[in-house]
Amino acid sequence: MKKIALKIKRKENTSDLPLPKYMSIGSSGMDLYADIKKEVSIEPREVKLISAGIYIDIPLGYEAQIRPRSGLALKHGISVLNTPGTIDSDYRGLIQIILINVGKEPFLIKRGDRIAQMVIKEVVQAEIEEVSELEDTFRGEGGFGHTGV
Repeated sequence: MKKIALKIKRKENTSDLPLPKYMSIGSSGMDLYADIKKEVSIEPREVKLISAGIYIDIPLGYEAQIRPRSGLALKHGISVLNTPGTIDSDYRGLIQIILINVGKEPFLIKRGDRIAQMVIKEVVQAEIEEVSELEDTFRGEGGFGHTGV
């Protein structure tokens, strides 16, 4: 398994929160923890921005993707609104997660709750070449259900 160095700086007054960590040897995502002063309720269909309490230094050629936690999604309808959220290698601001409640009940977040996961991925940048025609393929312009059910 390939490993890279990921520098993390804590936000002030977050020493009580764990740093992001993998929960098993085969995990691809590190859990992120809620950096909130008091409990936050997310009502059904409501969106909230929740701090993870960290800043990160991602090496050039990589990004961090912020994804929902499957248990929160299944049990409570809690997701990351812009999933996957992208954190570029040159961003040095506070990591915050846009959570949405698509469930039927309010969801309560407490300080230190695991609210999302962060996956580090390699990035490929495209070199744009404008052309007057694209190569034909068997599929062509078929999209959105063109192959049937």
